[in-house]
Amino acid sequence: MSKSLVIITSFSIFAALLGLFGCDVGRNSGSICKNNPELCADLHRDSWCLVEKGDLIRSRYQLKITTEPTGKQLYDQLIKLESYSKCIELAAGVIHIQNTDRTLDRERAYAVSTQNLIQLREYTKDNPDNYLVYYRWTTFNDIPSRDTLIKAEKNGEITEPFILAQLASHYIKTDMNRAKMLYLHLLSHVKPKTIDPDWLLALATIYRWEQNVDNEYLLTKANTLMSDNIASQEKLLALIANDSNRAQQLDLEAIELVRLLKTAQFDTSEIKSKFE
Repeated sequence: MSKSLVIITSFSIFAALLGLFGCDVGRNSGSICKNNPELCADLHRDSWCLVEKGDLIRSRYQLKITTEPTGKQLYDQLIKLESYSKCIELAAGVIHIQNTDRTLDRERAYAVSTQNLIQLREYTKDNPDNYLVYYRWTTFNDIPSRDTLIKAEKNGEITEPFILAQLASHYIKTDMNRAKMLYLHLLSHVKPKTIDPDWLLALATIYRWEQNVDNEYLLTKANTLMSDNIASQEKLLALIANDSNRAQQLDLEAIELVRLLKTAQFDTSEIKSKFE
């Protein structure tokens, strides 16, 4: 199957073969559809799933204006198409008694999106790009894809935070030292808004296995400060033998750790040495 044909069919089984290489510029999904109707012809028409629909349209548009789609762009299209398909599947289950055409329109959109997803997965199944290898691993639990990513990470070829985080989670089961290294790398180098507080819990788990209760307490406390999670203070105190003075010091360190993470200063801080 040729590249152009696959990209078209992933847009819509009704899309025309003409007009896919334009120079229209737009971020608003409405204007994109107006100027590029072939990108939207297969989508439902009412107000359900507006976020998912808009994201999919913009992703399609980026593919349209790109001569050679990158693995990242194809990965993005897969994720956006999955999200749209799941949303419209639920919407298709809402039956309109009077406006039956709306129900039929959503059912059609869901059927087409499912077929498009199958086609795009088939098109990308042998693509060696790390984004698509990651997709095959996390979507289908494809072990060869996982092993390919592990090799790439060890060769320093992976930089995407969410891929490194997934690998770090895997390493907790197989190589805790490497998991620790990756989580500390992420906390040290990603932008503050990208930090996932659950990375702190993952590190706390590692230190639990190492029987480093101070770090387990500190990281768990920091997680509660950066998220909506709630930890039992009674259980936290039990980790450190109910030492209230020790708890007070660790609480202050947790506050400082959160400050450093939110201001991108963790990598050069003294507190980082506690975890190395």
